[in-house]
Amino acid sequence: MAMKAAAIKLKAAAAPSTGFRALLFSTSRFPFNQPSPAQKPPPAEPSTNLFVSGLSKRTTTEGLRTAFEKFGQVVDAKVVTDRASGFSKGFGFVRYGSLEDAAAGIEGMDGKFLDGWVIFAEYARPRNTLPPPQNSFPRGVNNTRFQS
Repeated sequence: MAMKAAAIKLKAAAAPSTGFRALLFSTSRFPFNQPSPAQKPPPAEPSTNLFVSGLSKRTTTEGLRTAFEKFGQVVDAKVVTDRASGFSKGFGFVRYGSLEDAAAGIEGMDGKFLDGWVIFAEYARPRNTLPPPQNSFPRGVNNTRFQS
């Protein structure tokens, strides 16, 4: 019995104490080490502008327009390209003349193949407003080290 009591005391002494140390050295993943669940953004409001992702690097604006013209009147189509290489960045935008055409374009092209790649079409979301860029020097400071 004395051996069992000594073993319990030894086990209690070896375990991390409660409080801050227990949080740091705990092998439990709750509540601090759990990855946050992926939160899906709310669906975008229907508009005539579509966001198309999953495009091949070889997809052109003309190819994108041709693929989406089957479902309605395309006002504008644009594949976003890399400045240096000129290849597609993998996404683009298509603007239809009406909401019905845009809905038909999503229905007809979402999850379909274009240039050998599966593409995804959805209503475009408005851009988030970005804060103005922060310069390394406050305005009005005349720093002659960096002038050419």
